[in-house]
Amino acid sequence: MLNFKQTQLLFPFSMNYLLDKSSELSSSEIARIAKTFMREDCQPTGPPPFLYVHFSEVGKLIVDMISYVLGFKTSEHIDETVLVLLSAYSPAQPPAYKYNYAKFIANKIHDQLVKLDREGVFKYSSYIYHLFMYY
Repeated sequence: MLNFKQTQLLFPFSMNYLLDKSSELSSSEIARIAKTFMREDCQPTGPPPFLYVHFSEVGKLIVDMISYVLGFKTSEHIDETVLVLLSAYSPAQPPAYKYNYAKFIANKIHDQLVKLDREGVFKYSSYIYHLFMYY
C-alpha cells in the first residue's frame, strides 16, 4: 500500500455531501461556472442539467474526470452534483477545496467487490491483483 504524509486538509467526500451542496448552489455561482467552463455561444438560460457538448475543451476534460470518479456511465447531461465539483476549480489556479477522493474510490471499489458473486471474482482477478500489488 502506498503511504504518504498528508500535508493538507482534505474535505470528506460522498454523494450525500454533493447532494447537500448542490441544493445550496446559487444562480450566481452557476452563472460563474457556466462562464468559466462553457463555450461563450452556449451560455445557459435555464437551470441545470446542461448539455455536455456546450462545454469548452477544458470544461469537458474536467467533467470527464469528475464523471469517471463518481462512476457515472455518461456525461451527456451535467447536473448539479458535477457543478458542485466544478465550482472548486478556476483556470490556472489550484482547486479551492481538496476532497478525499482516495477514500471515496476505495469505498466504491470495496462495494463493487462485495457485490460480486463467486464466479464473478475470477472475471476481475487481474484488477484485484493490480490493486493488491500497487496500492
